[in-house]
Amino acid sequence: MAFFRNTTVNLLNLHYGVHALALSGGGAFFAVFLLRAGVPAPGVLSALAAILIGRFCIRPFVLPLGKRFGLKPLVIAGTILTALQYPLLAEVDGVGWALVALCVVSSVGDTFYWTSYHAYFASLGDAEHRGHQIGAREAVAALVGIVAPLLTGWALVTLGPRTTFGVTALVLMLSALPLLRTPNVAVLDDAPGSLRAALPGTLMLAADGWVASGYHFVWQIALFLSLGESFTAFGGAMAIAAVAGAITGLLLGRFIDAGHGRWIVWLAAGTAAATILARAAGYGDPALAVAANAAGALVVAIYTPTIMTAVYNQAQASPCTLRFHIATEAGWDVGGAAGCLVAAGLLALGAPMSVAILISLAGTAAALFLLRRYYRATDLAAAQIT
Repeated sequence: MAFFRNTTVNLLNLHYGVHALALSGGGAFFAVFLLRAGVPAPGVLSALAAILIGRFCIRPFVLPLGKRFGLKPLVIAGTILTALQYPLLAEVDGVGWALVALCVVSSVGDTFYWTSYHAYFASLGDAEHRGHQIGAREAVAALVGIVAPLLTGWALVTLGPRTTFGVTALVLMLSALPLLRTPNVAVLDDAPGSLRAALPGTLMLAADGWVASGYHFVWQIALFLSLGESFTAFGGAMAIAAVAGAITGLLLGRFIDAGHGRWIVWLAAGTAAATILARAAGYGDPALAVAANAAGALVVAIYTPTIMTAVYNQAQASPCTLRFHIATEAGWDVGGAAGCLVAAGLLALGAPMSVAILISLAGTAAALFLLRRYYRATDLAAAQIT
């Protein structure tokens, strides 16, 4: 398998797998723990929007640090900073200063980690094997996602939030160890044309952020409520979804790499839309909600490699991958924050949870349009070369 020959990408995927162990554990319970801690559903979504808005404001500061130190130290520092939010999460008790501190620390950590990680992965990966490499990455994340939510749900009930989220923070810090053996990537002092090159990717991730607002953030709240606010049942539902994701994670990236991106886009968007509809219909029914949540693993296996292959390849071809991802991640923040605020407003006005989930269909349509245009161009270019 040629796509496994890139040792650096293998180390990055090992890092991502350990990182995903924490995110599919404590990270998966972030929103629902806030709900259980006394923050109402519109308040949880508003807090998530505040984190994304904070990320948008902080993101420009990543560039001068990247120019000074390179990408690798930023990814390591971002990994450690993201860990610091979880001990704070355990201290939240309703709307108060602990929640404010959590939003601030989460904004800083997430900004430095995700911006530099995506730029780093784009720089060191192989364009011709991108779909495979992302598929492998997501398959690793799905595999660890089988056990982590089960353990986290059990730990929250038996050991309490301080111990549970403390372990999450420790695992996140340990995920930085594989990065010690990867090379640094310098950031150019000047890179004319970077923002223009990033515009298509920025629009793609803005659409993706809007999709995430209902499909992911609102849905986590809806699933938790559908399962009787049980941490163990919620963890079980996440584990079932991870099993489905692990089965399909390595199978679909090859079609993108083989020049079949245009029809994969239709499959990705169609699967996402069907899952959004299923989640809206499944709210309130435990069995249907678990099934709709499991269907989301197929969306991750199909949709994530499709959109991230497009974004990473554009980043690698741009004048500067870090500047590219500063712009595109800002787009995701805007889309995600806007969607969360709209959903919070709908719920505050008395709209049913299903309506807040369905707002993601607009983002799916936008992503379909943008990805079709990208893959049409790349598939045609590949056909001309051959």
